[in-house]
Amino acid sequence: PKQAGEQKTVTMIDGSTGMRHDVVIGGDAAGKSETAAAAAPPPVMAGIDPKLLEKSRYGMIPAGSGDLKPFNVYAADAARAKAAKMPVVAILIGGLGVGAAKTTDAIMRLPAAVTLAFTPYGSDPGKLAERARAQRHEIFLQIPMEPYDFPDNDPGPQTLLTSLSADQNMDRLYWHLSRMQGYAGLTNFMGARFIATEPAMQPIIREAAKRGLGFFDDGSSPRSIAPQAAGSQAMPFGKGDIAIDAVPTPAEIDRALTKLEAAARERGVAVGTASALPVSIERIGAWTKTLGDRGILLVPLTTAMLKSKSS
Repeated sequence: PKQAGEQKTVTMIDGSTGMRHDVVIGGDAAGKSETAAAAAPPPVMAGIDPKLLEKSRYGMIPAGSGDLKPFNVYAADAARAKAAKMPVVAILIGGLGVGAAKTTDAIMRLPAAVTLAFTPYGSDPGKLAERARAQRHEIFLQIPMEPYDFPDNDPGPQTLLTSLSADQNMDRLYWHLSRMQGYAGLTNFMGARFIATEPAMQPIIREAAKRGLGFFDDGSSPRSIAPQAAGSQAMPFGKGDIAIDAVPTPAEIDRALTKLEAAARERGVAVGTASALPVSIERIGAWTKTLGDRGILLVPLTTAMLKSKSS
């Protein structure tokens, strides 16, 4: 804890203009200044390996250390030997961390093998992410990226934009990375334009690889350059096959899950993405209960990524 009266100056960079300004934190103004509160780094979550953290101006961000990589250390346990021999499906539920009730529902009502993706927003996303990990869910971090209809459709503050320099986007990326810990990889939040723009996307993939993270492309942008970029980095990569609740009715969700199963049988591995709508959680929960009887294994996303890489 900081001593009373201890002052510390933090340099903030405005991601949109690149302007630098110094903010004093601590001293008598502690807790009163909005800027100071915004600049205070989020607390480090429980169960995080300090060797996999590096200090950034926004707080702690993940870093690989030799053979230790967040992708491996934070991957959920899985029956990997079994997964190698039978068709597998993984499911990533996104948009968590904003809306505690919805997030808690996903954490508590879905099996541990379902992977949960958190947005960097919300008042305390780390608290919810910590709870997800305590329930043995693997977590990914969603990075807000520019969609084609930006700014009409706005993924939120600090969105990575094709109009910014690589340095500005990197600064924004560090802000997102510092919001929580314990994630095995990154995935795009919106971002159809950004993920299809090589000069913008390439440095982000390189940075994720350097930090020992995997990258998952939600599959929403047909022109995505992420598969090639990740391939050139030899990093763990995965891509969404089916958006399970694109039409959020029980019948359409069930139909999408049936398609996901068929894809897994055909290719050995398939990944579905969904949001935490009550109807999605309910239908996916019911479906996972009988999946094993149909000869398909539900696995965490990291397991599916490793399997599709080896096949």
